[in-house]
Amino acid sequence: MTSDAILDKFGITGQQSGVWCGEWLAGEGGQLVSINPSTGKPLGVVRQASRREYDQVVERAAEAFRLWRRVPAPKRGEVVRQLGEALRRYKRDLGYLITLEAGKIRSEAEGEVQEMIDMCDFAVGLSRQLYGLTIASERPNHRLFEQWHPLGVIGIITAFNFPVAVWSWNAALAAVCGDAMIWKPSQLTPLAAVAVQRIIEQVVGDEPWKAIFSLCVGTGQDVGTWMADDPRLPLISATGSCAMGRALAQRVAARLGRSLLELGGNNGVIIAPSANLELALRAVTFAAVGTAGQRCTTLRRLFVHESIFESFVARLVEAYRSIRIGNPWEEGVLMGPLIRQEAVAAMLEAVQTACRQGAKLLYGGKALERDGYFVEPAIVQATPQMPIVSQETFAPILYVMAYREWDEVIRWHNAVPQGLSSAVFTRDLQEAERFLSVEGSDCGIANVNIGTSGAEIGGAFGGEKETGGGREAGSDAWKAYMRRQTCTVNFGDELPLAQGIRWGNAGQ
Repeated sequence: MTSDAILDKFGITGQQSGVWCGEWLAGEGGQLVSINPSTGKPLGVVRQASRREYDQVVERAAEAFRLWRRVPAPKRGEVVRQLGEALRRYKRDLGYLITLEAGKIRSEAEGEVQEMIDMCDFAVGLSRQLYGLTIASERPNHRLFEQWHPLGVIGIITAFNFPVAVWSWNAALAAVCGDAMIWKPSQLTPLAAVAVQRIIEQVVGDEPWKAIFSLCVGTGQDVGTWMADDPRLPLISATGSCAMGRALAQRVAARLGRSLLELGGNNGVIIAPSANLELALRAVTFAAVGTAGQRCTTLRRLFVHESIFESFVARLVEAYRSIRIGNPWEEGVLMGPLIRQEAVAAMLEAVQTACRQGAKLLYGGKALERDGYFVEPAIVQATPQMPIVSQETFAPILYVMAYREWDEVIRWHNAVPQGLSSAVFTRDLQEAERFLSVEGSDCGIANVNIGTSGAEIGGAFGGEKETGGGREAGSDAWKAYMRRQTCTVNFGDELPLAQGIRWGNAGQ
């Protein structure tokens, strides 16, 4: 199927507006050209929001919120259920568009759409479980309890590597919680966002609250900054680099707003002597090379016990040699391109820097001479003390290091600024439990005998340290999109004060 044909499936033709708030606005803020990273050629043009249009989107979303918050939560869940059904119908086509625009292989791209569907299913159930607590009051004839109310209009900023799934982590939950939202997608993948908005448009129809799902395409310097500074948006959920998150969080904090941050990850895996090496080999290869190393959960640091280091790394090099690199829509391809030429340059510079710091290039690390932004994944033998190892390069570079003692490798593992995902491969119960203990991994995600990527939506997703501390998707992540209210009801005839305080006739 041609790119024009897949765009036509979503009614995307010519210069498509990227501004929707119950209707498509003109897009007066200039043009974004979407590039196919496999060819380096344009896919389409999306018109960005002007400041005037951005304010119009916020105003429409606020109006929709005031209506939507009054809709019973299970009824809100029904709308999200319908969105999930629509995504099922468009799964293959939307996945193909993601392949063209983000460079993901077909199975990963369709897996991303499946993740959206799963989030909708999860949110539907959640719509009947937005529970509070009843708390024992210290005062007689008093009832003390908490309840949760919708927060307002939520800003959602997403990155190119998961151009639509991360939006759904936020949007499905925020919708059943009673919020409206404004989505600023990555300027590198605007067409996928427009396609999702076209699907949403079919679901919401002409409902008076239809602007709860609004779209505002633009750059981080423009739309992203407007959102960060806007007191009308009580929460900004942002996914991206640590540098981006640091700058955004400061702006949001300056107005005492809330930030939900999912930032970089310099993820590590430990291979212990007792590990199932066949299992570890498969997991390491996918975690390091999947999505061309452009996942926040990509494996970047591999610690292998010295007793098995040489043999395991030799097998890993052979596994890398078997990886088929090419156009991600072709059958059998396991690794597509990087997103842009700048990403290729950053990878090559990182490999060169590692070698200058004393590392040894064991495999790959080269740009491929073909159209698009293709590279060979790199395996680099390094030491934990090399500065480059503590830096995240958003590319398929794997630093392999030998270790001797458990306490030593845990110290090395935790000695980076990021703290997203981690894993250990071991059949030793004590090692597994120590890795999960308070003295083990300091990451938000800690796995045993599975890789660092591929988290399920049922658990809360997020990391610590410079990863930002945010939690999205499952568990009780829904609470980020609501405001907690503590309530006390006095159903007696007296007015006792808390803590036994007596003041005048208050207690009589």
